[in-house]
Amino acid sequence: MRKIAVIDGQGGGIGSLIIKRLKEEFGDTLDILALGTNSTATSAMMKARANRGATGENAIVWNVGRVDAVTGPLSIVLPNGMLGELTAKMAEAIASSPAKKFLIPLNQEEVEVVGTVKEPFPHLIEKLVQRIKEEAHV
Repeated sequence: MRKIAVIDGQGGGIGSLIIKRLKEEFGDTLDILALGTNSTATSAMMKARANRGATGENAIVWNVGRVDAVTGPLSIVLPNGMLGELTAKMAEAIASSPAKKFLIPLNQEEVEVVGTVKEPFPHLIEKLVQRIKEEAHV
């Protein structure tokens, strides 16, 4: 795994935390692409040291098929997620992408993933990084 897309919307806080932690763990061995549903989210993720960034529906649809992995909150595969910022076209492209998906099960959209244990967000980030590390064979 070399290229990973981090997708977020609204203020980009979740994506920023993911990127910061990935940079701490992997340094420059991962090419991190920040894909924001809006410019505020993309900007926040770029400040967290993503290698590149792009904004909006077309950027997300175009790029999710060109990376090895995609990560972000569970809402990135839900049409109208993130208070409507995540379009059906974005959700379909992400879900249909051949990239491996590492999704954080946050309950923002009133969707519960049965079988998961509620944990604090920092613990979820650590589990996410560990899964990516296992998948990357690092």
